[in-house]
Amino acid sequence: MGETHQGEAGVRTLTHFVNGKPLAGTSDRYGDVFNPAFGKVSARVPLASVAEVDAAVAAAQAAFPAWAETAPVKRARILFKFKDLLDQHHDELAGLVTREHGKVFADARGEVMRGIEVVEFACGIPNLLKTDFTDQIGGGIDNWNLRQPLGVVAGITPFNFPMMVPCWMFPIAIACGNTFVLKPSERDPSAALRLAGLLKEAGLPDGVFNVVHGDKVAVDALLAHPDVTALSFVGSTPIAGYIYAEGTKHGKRVQALGGAKNHLVVMPDADLDQAVDALIGAAYGSAGERCMAISVAVAVGHIADELVERLAPRVKALNIGSGMDGASEMGPLVTDAHREKVRGYIEAGVSAGAKLVVDGRGHTVEGHENGFFLGGTLFDDVKTDMTIYREEIFGPVLSVVRVPDFASAVELVNAHEFANGVSCYTSDGGVARTFSRQIKVGMVGINVPIPVPMAWHSFGGWKRSLFGDHHAYGEEGVRFYTRYKSIMQRWPDSIAKGAEFTMPVAK
Repeated sequence: MGETHQGEAGVRTLTHFVNGKPLAGTSDRYGDVFNPAFGKVSARVPLASVAEVDAAVAAAQAAFPAWAETAPVKRARILFKFKDLLDQHHDELAGLVTREHGKVFADARGEVMRGIEVVEFACGIPNLLKTDFTDQIGGGIDNWNLRQPLGVVAGITPFNFPMMVPCWMFPIAIACGNTFVLKPSERDPSAALRLAGLLKEAGLPDGVFNVVHGDKVAVDALLAHPDVTALSFVGSTPIAGYIYAEGTKHGKRVQALGGAKNHLVVMPDADLDQAVDALIGAAYGSAGERCMAISVAVAVGHIADELVERLAPRVKALNIGSGMDGASEMGPLVTDAHREKVRGYIEAGVSAGAKLVVDGRGHTVEGHENGFFLGGTLFDDVKTDMTIYREEIFGPVLSVVRVPDFASAVELVNAHEFANGVSCYTSDGGVARTFSRQIKVGMVGINVPIPVPMAWHSFGGWKRSLFGDHHAYGEEGVRFYTRYKSIMQRWPDSIAKGAEFTMPVAK
């Protein structure tokens, strides 16, 4: 589903998915999709024209009236079937992610599971859409509220979680009665097409879920289209800011999740073995290409020297290789261009005077010499005015910043413009409670390195990590994808004679 033919040397040509069937690209613009472990092109993806985006929106708009009137329990039954199909195709989906993104297969399986959990949450939509009723609010009047779907909604998703992040959006959106247009990352688009095929197999009506690939042309077309009522985005902060500004300018509801610079504070009383394990997994897992990756270790007081001494050999010993190799702990970066960008950050850190403890540049993997690999990198003595501290690197680079005490650690974290996730490792309950209350970050972990909320909670940062009023998925997702309506009703036999010139009140 979503492929047209095999090209030369096994290169597939992908399609869009519109109104329940594959739609071949009509322009001559295509992008390359790589297998990053080998550095080879594995597919060509069409980059949509405005007309192709319009076709997807038109299909969604045509499907909306009937889907919005479908009983929530019937929508949920389709999602139950979809969830069952996701379970059956779990490894297939994970393989698609690994072959196009590069993350290790076990990590990709975890990503698929996190997506499935949101579908499970969305299956409860009949209960989630229940609202409040007040009998006899005054003068024979009853009052209740509804949550109704918005219409056509769109999602623009990043390369780092090609399965999970779309599932943050469309299951809840369509469960609420909306129709959906997904613009996945053009770097790893195959998972989105497979999701479209499984939704159709589950019985989703044509036009309710559509996929268009593309670049800025497609994004701008979705932002400007008058029939797109809301837009969800996950990506970098500059683009999130652009999406939010342009979307709201066109009268759309927007949630735009941006970048991150996640800190892990290591207190002197922390269990150092646990803290080191946490930093290795959270900084170098998925080659650091996570919006919840830990990229800064904040070493408090005397713990700093021992922390760096323990980290360095672990970083050097990382087993780096193809994501399909079960022994690999870290795979390649998604593209060669992104690898070069991360290398540039490492060079900037060296130039700024940070201490390069472990240098990952020049790392190669036997049998994968053309793959987009970079070794784990560790900096010490990083200062807050350095580029490697201020900007999101999105690669396997960990910076250690030294501070004298707890208050300095809190001040450091709270001063950063990004406020997506943060963690504190400590054995002191009082410190943990104070940290949780004082830190100005959207998602907080205490002795948990990557505090990503489960599906029935909600995901989102503060400050320049989130543009908009709603976090992703969970009850926040239900609120985002519905409009609130209040209804007051009185029947003729209870209507008082004569005009009323005052607000209705209880009598």
